[in-house]
Amino acid sequence: MRTEEYTSAGRIDALVETEDTIYLFEFKLNGTAEDALKQIGEKGDAIPYQSGTKRIVKVGVNFDKELRTIERWLIEDDGY
Repeated sequence: MRTEEYTSAGRIDALVETEDTIYLFEFKLNGTAEDALKQIGEKGDAIPYQSGTKRIVKVGVNFDKELRTIERWLIEDDGY
C-alpha cells in the first residue's frame, strides 16, 4: 500500500497493489463518493497503470465528519 502517490496531475490518496489488481482510492470528507470516484477519472489516476496486465479498481469513499465513519463508497472495476 502506498499513500499520497504522486502523479503528473496531483496525487492518489491511496494505492493498493496486489499480485493481479491495483486499487486506486480517493477519499472525501463530507463530500460524496460520486465526486471521489469522478476525481479519479478526471485526473487520469489510472492511466499510468493501464499499460500493464493488472485489473484496475477505482474506489471513491466519503467520510461523514459527524458520524465519524464511512458514509458511502462506490467501486468502478475495469475487469481484466
